[in-house]
Amino acid sequence: MADAAVRLKGLLEQLLGVPLPVRIRTWDGSQAGPPGAPTLVVRNRRAVRRLLWKPGELGLARAWVAGDLDIEGDLFAALDLLAGLVWERGEDARSLTQVLGDPEARAAVRGLVRLGGLPLPPAPPPEEVRRHSHLHTKRTDKRAISHHYDVGNDFYEIVLGPSMVYSCAYWPAPPPDGTLETAQRDKLDLICRKLDLRPGLRLLDVGCGWGSMAVHAAREYGVSVVGVTLSQEQAAYARKRVAGEGLTDKVEIRVQDYRDVSDGPYDAISSVGMAEHVGAERYLEYADVLYRLLKPGGRLLNHQIGRRPERDESSYQVDEFIDAYVFPDGELQPIGTTVGQLERAGFEVRDVESIREHYALTLRRWIANLEADWARAVKLTSPGRARVWRLYMAACALAFERNRIGVNQVLAVKTPEGGASGMPLRARKWGESERR
Repeated sequence: MADAAVRLKGLLEQLLGVPLPVRIRTWDGSQAGPPGAPTLVVRNRRAVRRLLWKPGELGLARAWVAGDLDIEGDLFAALDLLAGLVWERGEDARSLTQVLGDPEARAAVRGLVRLGGLPLPPAPPPEEVRRHSHLHTKRTDKRAISHHYDVGNDFYEIVLGPSMVYSCAYWPAPPPDGTLETAQRDKLDLICRKLDLRPGLRLLDVGCGWGSMAVHAAREYGVSVVGVTLSQEQAAYARKRVAGEGLTDKVEIRVQDYRDVSDGPYDAISSVGMAEHVGAERYLEYADVLYRLLKPGGRLLNHQIGRRPERDESSYQVDEFIDAYVFPDGELQPIGTTVGQLERAGFEVRDVESIREHYALTLRRWIANLEADWARAVKLTSPGRARVWRLYMAACALAFERNRIGVNQVLAVKTPEGGASGMPLRARKWGESERR
C-alpha cells in the first residue's frame, strides 16, 4: 500500500507541532496535504535521513541540492509557506541528539527512522564547502571568493544577463518599465553621480566583479579606475571588456586583496556588494583601509546588504545554507552598525538610501534568466550548483520582500580638518547632475 506521504506528513506534524502548509508527494507515488498547495516532492528515503540528521534549514538544503527534494508549483509560494517552519523557527535547527532528548518528539523520530531506513548520515552534496569559522584571513577570503565567483563566467552570463552586474539594480520607474540591463546601468550611473565623478579623478572600485562599474565610470565620466578582485575568472573577463571598450589607458584590473592596495590616495572609492564578505570582526579594519586610501574630501559609496538587528545581538547566527553553499564566511550586519563603523574610522556619513525593494525585483529577473536557460546552466556547472543558485536567489527575493534583509547605499566623505566636505548645501535628488 502506497502511504509514505500520509505517514511522513503525520510524523512531521507531530514533530513540529503545526500543520504542514504544503502538499507532499513521496517516492511511492502517494500524496498528502492541502489540495492546490505547492507540492514538496520527496524523491527517496535519503531525504528523510538528511532531515533526521540535520533538522531545519541545512538538512532541507542538502536534500534540495542533492536532488532528493524538489518543489512542484510556485517556488516562491512554497518557500514563503515553509519559512515559518524553517527560517523563522531557529529552534528547529537542532541536531538529532537534541531532538531525541525531547520526550514528545521521540515517537515521531522513531517513525521517521522506520520510514527513512537505516539512519546513517548521508554525505553532504559535493557543492557544500567546509567552513572556516569566519576567520577572514587573506587566504580564507580568497578561497571563499573563488568558491562563489569562479563558477564560470558563462554561467554568470546566463543569470546576470548582458550587464554582468552582480548587485542590486535600480529602477527609477516601477517595472515592467525598463529592462534589467537598463536598471543596472541606472544603478551604476547613480553611484557615479553620488561620488561626483569627473574627468581627471581617480576611482578605486573595491570588489570590481566583471568590470561593469569600472568600464561605466571610465567611459561615461572620464575617470581613471583601478578595480580589484580576488577572483581570477572575474579579472580575466573584466580585462577583456576593458580592452574591447578601448579603455586600457583608463582602467586597470588587478587580482588583489583590498588590504594590499598601496597606491592611494584616490579621489573616490566604490564598494558595491563586497562588504558582505568582510566579516563583523574585520569591518573596522575595512573602513580604516578605505579611509586611508582616500584623499581629504574624497567620497566613499558603500553599497551593502544588511540584516534586521536582533534585540540580543549575541543571538545572531549566520545563515547555514548560504554559509555552506553560497557565500562561505559571509556575514551581514545592521545598517546602524555599518554607519557606526564607518564613522569610527573617521568618515562623515552624508547620505543613506535604502533600495530594498529594488533587490527583490532584481533577484526575480535573475531567476527568470536562470530558468529560461536551465539546461545550459546545468551543463556549465552541475545540477547541484544550478539548484543552489535557484534556491538561494528565490529565498533572498522573499527575504527582501518581507523586510527580513535590506540593502543600502551609504555615501561618506573623508572630510578634511576645517570641515569643508565639498557636499552641496541642500539635499538634492541624485537624479540631478552634480557635475560642474
